[in-house]
This record gives sequence, structure tokens and C-alpha cells, in this order.
Amino acid sequence: MPLERPVVKRTARALLLDTDSSGTAGGTPELVLIKRTKPGREPYWITPGGGVEPGVDATVVDALHREVDEELGAKVTDVVPAFVDTVPHTTEQGESGVKVQHFFVCRLASMDLTRRHGPEVEEPCGEYEFVRVPFTREGIASVEVVPPALRSYLDKNIEGVLALLAHDLG
Repeated sequence: MPLERPVVKRTARALLLDTDSSGTAGGTPELVLIKRTKPGREPYWITPGGGVEPGVDATVVDALHREVDEELGAKVTDVVPAFVDTVPHTTEQGESGVKVQHFFVCRLASMDLTRRHGPEVEEPCGEYEFVRVPFTREGIASVEVVPPALRSYLDKNIEGVLALLAHDLG
């Protein structure tokens, strides 16, 4: 059965939690975000990640690892699917359909911003600022996280997202 709306783009995005950033066992994890500032537009906050590249990424998870390495010089562990968002999208070639955004909760294993590379570094469009917010309802509400569906999902599911990283999940 053909899709009513063709998928014209897929992305992999990290709900990247630094569970060791508090310095104390059992402290509040921090969510690593990118504050985007583009000319003529209000700032907004996004999760690290980007498009799945056919011929480069064998899987969506491979795209996630590549993107967090490019954008943050980071390595992640405990990658677990958490949320999917589907939005209308038109490609640069004019093909219309939907973009499916796969959000994965994962732990930050290491990050070295001096290792950043790729289009965001070589040909930036505006500014990229790396921000950490407490992974709490108040922390998420303190920034304009996009897409709005993700912001809503996180507001309703902070505990559930954290449970996806529980050591006894399996």
C-alpha cells in the first residue's frame, strides 16, 4: 500500500543526557542542546543531529553517531528510540512530502568541541552555541526547544525518558 505522504527526508536527533555533569551520584542530568541564532530570526534550541545520508549512513542510528560527532565532537552510548515526529517537508529539489524525525535518548560518553567538523563548522549559517539545561520540566521550559511536538513530549515524559536509560531496562 503506497504512503499517502511520501517520506522525503529522515533525521536522527539525540536527546543527549549528561548524567555525570552534576558531579554527584544521583544528581539531575543535563540535556545538551544547540542554541541556533540565524540572521533575522529569533533564537531557538535544537537537539544535536541531522539528516540520514543515503550511501553514507547504513542506519538511522549510524546517522545519529555521525551527526553528534560532527556537531559536538561527541561519542554517545545507550542509544534508545524515544520519540518520532512527522512534519510536512519540501526538499531543496522541490519534492514534497514529510520529514520523519527520529529522537533517541542517549548518554554523553565524551565531548571535545575542538573535534567538531562538517557543514555546521565549515559553512555555518548563523551561530551555534552549546547549552546545557537541567533535564527537568523547568529546565526544558527555560528555552525554546523545537520542534514544539518534542517540547510537549518532554514536558509530559521526563520520567519516562529517564527510565529509558535505567540499568535494568534490559
